[in-house]
Formats: sequence, structure tokens, C-alpha cells
Amino acid sequence: MALMPKRVKFRKVQKGKRRGTSSRGANLAFGEFGLKSLENGYFTDRQIEAARVALMRNLKGGGKVWIRIFPDKPITKKPAETRMGKGKGDPSHWVAVIKRGKILFEMDGVPLEIAKECMRVAAHKIPLRTKFISRAKHT
Repeated sequence: MALMPKRVKFRKVQKGKRRGTSSRGANLAFGEFGLKSLENGYFTDRQIEAARVALMRNLKGGGKVWIRIFPDKPITKKPAETRMGKGKGDPSHWVAVIKRGKILFEMDGVPLEIAKECMRVAAHKIPLRTKFISRAKHT
């Protein structure tokens, strides 16, 4: 099942701008280790799920993971081979807007080496450049 809001106020939203830095969600809040975004962009519901599955598979049941992002922006798409005009297309999928500096995932309850490896595997599923961060001074 895809990650998406239960209900929204508006079915379609404007594109908006993908620039600037994240002021909220830029610091570790729950875990000891985190994966921080180094650039702005969209993160689709499928990509979030793929990264989560990769992270959990690599953890092998130990530790705890927090997903700090949620896809709350609908992206619309017009059908293939449709002429221009005739209004905006129907919502096709959901994305989370990611700004530079945002923490994507947090992890706790595992050693540093395992956390680094898990986050590395998850980072391969992410369309943005990321950086492994830690509360302790041994990153």
C-alpha cells in the first residue's frame, strides 16, 4: 500500500519552489544516527518505501528506525498522447518536498558500523545526495 494522506483539503496543488534550506527537521530528534539531505528535490512515496524496506532488511530486526518525511503533495499527470489545454491532469502519485538539511531517517539501538551500512544501503534508493550524521563526535 502506498504512503499517502488519509484526506486532503485540496485534491490538486501548485508546483511551488524547491529551493532554500530546511529550518524544521534539520536536527536529530529521536535517534543516535541519521541520514541528512544535501540537496532539494522530491521524494516519492515509492522511493520512501523502497528505502525503508532496504533499511529494515539490513537491520535484521535490531534497532529502531524513524521516518522523518511524509509524502503530502499530490503530483498530477495528463494521459499519454493528450493535446495541450483542457485543464490540469488527475493526481498520479504523492511526493514529499525535501529541502537541503532535512533529516530523512533516524536510527537508534545499533552500533555505528551497522548504522552506517544500513544508511548507505538506504541512500542508494534515494534520488538526492545524502550524508550520514551522528549525535556523537565519531562521524
